[in-house]
Amino acid sequence: MTRLLLILLLLAPPLSAQTIEGRVLVEETGAVISGATVEVLGEGLSATTNERGAFTLRGVPEGEVTLGIRRLGYGFREVQVTVAGRTTTEIRLVATPVGLDPIVVRSRRTRMIGDPLNASVITGSAHFLSREDLEARTLAFDNVHDVLRRVPGVHVQEEDGYGLRPNIGMRATGVSRSSNVTLMEDGVLIAPAPYAAPAAYYFPVVGRMEAVEVRKGSSQVRYGPRTIGGALNLVSTTIPERASWFFDTSGGPDRTLKVQARAGDSGAHFGWLVESYQLRSDGFKELPMGGDTGFRVGDYLAKFRVNSAVDAPRYQELELKLGYHDEGSNETYLGLTEADFRQTPMARYAASAKDRMDTEHRQIQLRHFVRLTPAVDLTTTAYRNSFARNWYKLQSVLGTGISTVLDDPDGYADALAVLKGAESGEDALEVRANNREYLSTGIQAVLGIRYEGGRAQHDLEFGIRLHEDEEDRFQWEDGYRMLGGSPVRTSRGVAGTHANRVGSARALSLYLQDEIRIGRVSLVPGVRWERIDFTRTDYPTDTPNRDTPTRVRENRVEAIIPGLGAAYEVDHGVELFGGVHRGFGPPGPGAAEETRAEESVNWEAGLRIRRSGLALQAAAFHSDYRNILGQATLASGEDEPGGLYNGGAVEAYGVETSLDYDLAWGRDLSVGLPVSLSWTASRATFRTDFESDFGPWGTVETGDELPYLPRHQLNASLGADGGVWSAGLSAAASSRTRTRAGQGPMVQPTDRYLVLNLQADYQVGGATLYGAVQNLADREYIVARRPAGARPGLPRTLVLGVKVGR
Repeated sequence: MTRLLLILLLLAPPLSAQTIEGRVLVEETGAVISGATVEVLGEGLSATTNERGAFTLRGVPEGEVTLGIRRLGYGFREVQVTVAGRTTTEIRLVATPVGLDPIVVRSRRTRMIGDPLNASVITGSAHFLSREDLEARTLAFDNVHDVLRRVPGVHVQEEDGYGLRPNIGMRATGVSRSSNVTLMEDGVLIAPAPYAAPAAYYFPVVGRMEAVEVRKGSSQVRYGPRTIGGALNLVSTTIPERASWFFDTSGGPDRTLKVQARAGDSGAHFGWLVESYQLRSDGFKELPMGGDTGFRVGDYLAKFRVNSAVDAPRYQELELKLGYHDEGSNETYLGLTEADFRQTPMARYAASAKDRMDTEHRQIQLRHFVRLTPAVDLTTTAYRNSFARNWYKLQSVLGTGISTVLDDPDGYADALAVLKGAESGEDALEVRANNREYLSTGIQAVLGIRYEGGRAQHDLEFGIRLHEDEEDRFQWEDGYRMLGGSPVRTSRGVAGTHANRVGSARALSLYLQDEIRIGRVSLVPGVRWERIDFTRTDYPTDTPNRDTPTRVRENRVEAIIPGLGAAYEVDHGVELFGGVHRGFGPPGPGAAEETRAEESVNWEAGLRIRRSGLALQAAAFHSDYRNILGQATLASGEDEPGGLYNGGAVEAYGVETSLDYDLAWGRDLSVGLPVSLSWTASRATFRTDFESDFGPWGTVETGDELPYLPRHQLNASLGADGGVWSAGLSAAASSRTRTRAGQGPMVQPTDRYLVLNLQADYQVGGATLYGAVQNLADREYIVARRPAGARPGLPRTLVLGVKVGR
């Protein structure tokens, strides 16, 4: 690693300490412009303005240079700047009509926000993290949990410290395997089987994304199928406008190494991009007999585009996207008892030594966009995602599930001793091969029509999606004994003898939405219709085959999901918004006849400000559930997965706030001082009494709080940017959470925590050296007590790296 850093430094251009810092504003109003590209013409240096309209260009030659500023929706401008040391400038652009620009229209059809500027006029809660935002904080493992902590209203539950299998919820939905939110990459459903088995055992690598979009409230009716909490869209790297390349490598303890590279180019009628992302670590947990507890990830992306001339009367483009991802991780569901965690939180029990997850994911997307007339466009996307995984992991000991043992270690002292390495008889340990394959295919289209009626401007969208997905389980269990402190296999199971079934779904989705603009008022009525046909086919497990099913269960679910959003522009850069919509979450295949879909009515109201270096959004929300669903999975701590449980009426409410501001704005300071804050306060309680076989609920009384929902979450940062250098301190904090439904004093909760992170970077010519320390105080805390036992957060981790590109 050290040699590689030295080589890159030698290849970097000579040191140049000249910087240009500035902001880009609207000529007419003085409002900030985010997402503008500011380029030093002829030098290959460029930067993009952030939410405050600010940019920094580093390593600029001394003397007079020409800046080129471009932004869709604004006229291109060239500005002469004389550079000497640290130079500041303010640039104003003139707004131009963008309704006919095909690139703008395409972005609106394929992204949730489309353009960062749209976040200020959306009639609902919306957050856009650009590449600059993502790179502003150095993360050792590009953990999506750490990224999303910056978005209010999003709550996460750590599990492995790396974010390999994220647990994400929004506005008080459940977090287990992110199955209660709509997950997308480039506007396409990305969960392994979004309808039949939405648990996200595969999640795209956030380190290769150029943007992250989050929408909540009525603004998510376009997406689905799950519309209660919110939708998350990961935007992969776009094909560059001109020849460019990028290389980034970093390393840290436990033989941690990341290598990322990409290159691409565009001509008048074509474009291409290739990208590779590699990440590995030996892991921070320790087995008694030693061994690797880490992981390796390989991720590859390629894009190819052909297009007509941008000013053609009928502009068209066809883009092919190919992706491949493979992972091998020595991860386990087995945690620790409370007593063992407080003594050795980074330990792993000997019985988990054989646990390993192997996955492989392939994706294909073919997208066609055509502007049929100046006011009509059609975007069509065909997609195919396949995912195979086998999580070979400890299931039970001495005939008892590991979660049961860890819940009552005194009552299962003999079993706990075996988990720790005590000698045992044959087949005392059952290790299950959770062997599953997933397939998700479909085609979706969006027809857009823009027109004017009286004083109103309309952007009408009609969308349709035909989708099929399935989950194929073909599992078995092997027997082990503990011998000499290590598990030794004593029997081999036969594939299909534990689980031999296929769950599938066919879905037809339609939506109609109209964005209406009348002066300062925006109205967005919309309606979505979902029809889902679920099938679960069980095959024999005593003599595994797929010749004759033992049982076939079919069920159909239909839902009409209306929504209405509104916004009022009080002043330039100041907006009020609100909305109401129906929330919906379908059950899965094989659901019992009494199982109902998840339903709710959701309200929100908020304020959005973007002016004078300030970006502020605050919203209050209320979700009134008619029925909430609990799903039994191994990840939720259940010994046997598959069941769906009605939870009845639930009330969820909260407040969420985000703020970004530069303390140096308008002041004659030699450095920028960006500060950010994200805070969420939320609560969700059951409104009925009932008995449930779902472990996290159990015996429920009216007023019991839902598990794994913190009352308060906070994320904050303060930075200093001196041009060729920058430094920052960030903090993530959370109140403790219940691990089972209840009220009053918490029983075995997670820990409250405050985690500090420190980072800095310095530019040497064309290369940037960077370093970061996560969990600066080396705080030890319990992030979860599921799937089985207490689990730690990431310990103090140092990362050093270098990145270079043109």
